[in-house]
Amino acid sequence: MLAPDTAHVIADALRDAGAVTILCHVRPDADTIGSGLALGIALTRLGVDVEVSFPGETPLPGALRGLPGVELLVAQPDVVGHDTVVAVDAASIGRLTCLASYFNDATRSIVIDHHVSNTGFGTIDYVDPGADCTTALVLNVVDRLGVDLDADIATCLYAGLITDTGSFKWARPASLTIAARLLEAGVDGARWSRTLLDSHPFAWLKMVEKVLATATLRSEQFGGRGLVYAVIDADASDGLGWAELESVIDVVRTVVEAEVAVVFKEGTPGEWTVSLRSKSSVDLVPVARALGGGGHHRACGYSARGDRDEVVADLLNTIGSV
Repeated sequence: MLAPDTAHVIADALRDAGAVTILCHVRPDADTIGSGLALGIALTRLGVDVEVSFPGETPLPGALRGLPGVELLVAQPDVVGHDTVVAVDAASIGRLTCLASYFNDATRSIVIDHHVSNTGFGTIDYVDPGADCTTALVLNVVDRLGVDLDADIATCLYAGLITDTGSFKWARPASLTIAARLLEAGVDGARWSRTLLDSHPFAWLKMVEKVLATATLRSEQFGGRGLVYAVIDADASDGLGWAELESVIDVVRTVVEAEVAVVFKEGTPGEWTVSLRSKSSVDLVPVARALGGGGHHRACGYSARGDRDEVVADLLNTIGSV
């Protein structure tokens, strides 16, 4: 972990601000929303005027709508944009898409993130790839704000922790210590594990059935360690939210013959988001960066355009060249 100095600097800056805008990344997951809401709740306890937002008009995924602090969320068109702006869990300014201008125009811009591909884009950057999730870094800031860690703040932080560690399957020891602290603060761990990780509509099963029929194993990729990929085209994804589509990677990655798993997800025809995961030995960041994306060593993503065969071929060619 980084020395606590950066968290102290951020806490001092936020405590002195009369109003703060907190920005989460596009297609928000539990880590970015949990980070934004936890920090927002803490700041409201200090009398700071807070707005939290994320880009786009797609509703927040259902599993996240029950988190404490959702009343702080402001729709994209209604964002004020205060002098102090914080980006949480955004690996690059591009992840803020249409809200990036509020970050760029701020007098004080703060980045709190744990992605290894984040090179820093704020006036104050708290980027620690040694943390399993951004909520772990937000907890450091909350502590330095001097705000009591109650069940509401802890629940938001736990949401990011449990999802980004895959229910602690790849958690570092520090994350288990944090989890114990959050549970002691009043988090209903069983409820939120079920809500965030084990709840899907029936239509999800039908979609997974179609997608798994596209699964392809390429044993020769990554020096013989293997690649498995599957494709969710626009027809298969019809009627399901992006969060449901994102969860498919956790099914595909269970293939024992492949070190790396990839899922191609088509939104509108010809527009794709691609998720990449490795189990232990392959660093995916060079591949993702070559395709305009980024992320962690073992979890990356990028966007692509073209038909199915084109986007698959682009990835395979890139793997062979990096």
